[in-house]
Amino acid sequence: MQLGIYTFGDNTADPETGKALDPAVRMANLLEEIALADELGLDVFGLGEHHRPEYLVSAPAIVLAAAAARTRRIRLSTAVTVLSSEDPIRVFQQFATLDLVSGGRAEIMAGRGSFIESFPLFGYDLEDYDGLFEEKLAMLIEIRKGDTLTWPGGQHTPAIPGLGIYPRPVQDPLPLWIAVGGTPNSVARAGYLGLPLALAIIGGYPEQFGPLVDLYRRAATQGGHDPARLPVSVNSHGFIAETAEEASAIAYPAFSAAMAKIGKERGWAPQSRAQFDAGNQLRGATFVGSPQQVIDKILYQHEIFGHDRFLMQMAVGHIPHDKLMKSIELFGTVVAPAVRKALPGPGK
Repeated sequence: MQLGIYTFGDNTADPETGKALDPAVRMANLLEEIALADELGLDVFGLGEHHRPEYLVSAPAIVLAAAAARTRRIRLSTAVTVLSSEDPIRVFQQFATLDLVSGGRAEIMAGRGSFIESFPLFGYDLEDYDGLFEEKLAMLIEIRKGDTLTWPGGQHTPAIPGLGIYPRPVQDPLPLWIAVGGTPNSVARAGYLGLPLALAIIGGYPEQFGPLVDLYRRAATQGGHDPARLPVSVNSHGFIAETAEEASAIAYPAFSAAMAKIGKERGWAPQSRAQFDAGNQLRGATFVGSPQQVIDKILYQHEIFGHDRFLMQMAVGHIPHDKLMKSIELFGTVVAPAVRKALPGPGK
């Protein structure tokens, strides 16, 4: 199994001071976190695209390119690229360039986006939410196939009459994952297209998502693809400390504040401490706890999904940099070796 981290570059206010870090300081911290993950042998680091004041990363490819210069082996991914409000040609060019800079370590994780700020920002209508993604994904898939693009155009993309798209990446094709949050149609589309699936599980009971992974593999078969050759990633919130008590004491104030802010916008009730604690139990969705608890939960979920990759979002809300670095250290030095020993074999 591949193991890694993803983040949105959260830069929310410290509840004690009421102030957020200077963005340049938070960016420097983020690059240190990626460098440490690489040094410890973790497999993937992903950066999510957001266009909100509490998140630092609106241009993941630029930050990943900076990280490429400081790392040697870790794969560098988005988590996610909001493809609906992007130009597929520019997305490909940016990540092909990142692939060259990193020596073949770039990945695109494309999704429709769970936040909507990019749509009005770049002049798109939310009424076209599904159509934008479907058409632009089809165009991006075509771009990956070869140097020259012939594209008929559509409602949301222009016709391209056999023009070259450069540069070309080291990896052929450039890895493209589809990120989903639990919508069956999105899961089935990824399988039918033969693209790797990144499944975000940040609430509820993970076993409820088992049928979606089954659906993905059935759709892959129907699309003429071997599901055994298509990797599945589970992406979840988490935080690791020496003990469960310490992990919860650090994570709960940050996680609850961040989720309360998002929940207020979406009409959700605030998360209680009881709900937070329940989520950290073996059958819960979050990975806050001691190294052994996180090991046990990864292996438990592997029995459900048989997945090939697990990514943890550690920085949910304001987590101090030194605490994040310690969490990454425990992930890389304790959790990862134990999981790899229990699930031997190369990652896909």
